[in-house]
Amino acid sequence: MTDLTPSIPLSISTSHQASTAQQDPLRQAATQLEATFLAEMLKSAGMGESRETFGGGSGEDQFSTFLIRAQAEQMAQAGGIGLAESLYHSLKEAQND
Repeated sequence: MTDLTPSIPLSISTSHQASTAQQDPLRQAATQLEATFLAEMLKSAGMGESRETFGGGSGEDQFSTFLIRAQAEQMAQAGGIGLAESLYHSLKEAQND
C-alpha cells in the first residue's frame, strides 16, 4: 500500500528550533498550542474525512484524528504558520512582567 501522507522535510534551522523547544517548556507549550490549532484547521478543511474511492470504512474514521494530529505536530515543529513563535514571545513578556 502506498503512503499518501505528505512528508515535511525539516531544515537545519527547524531542527535547532525543535531541540530548543524540548528544552524550554514555554516554547514547547506554544508549539503544542499551535499544533492543536493546526489540527482543528485541518479537520475544518476536510482532512481525515473518509474518501469514497478508498473505502477505509469505520477504521479509517476512527484513526484519522491520530493522523491529523501527527501532521499538525510535524507542521508546528517545522515552523508552522508562526503562531507558536508569536505566542512564545507574548508569554515570555508576560512572564517577565
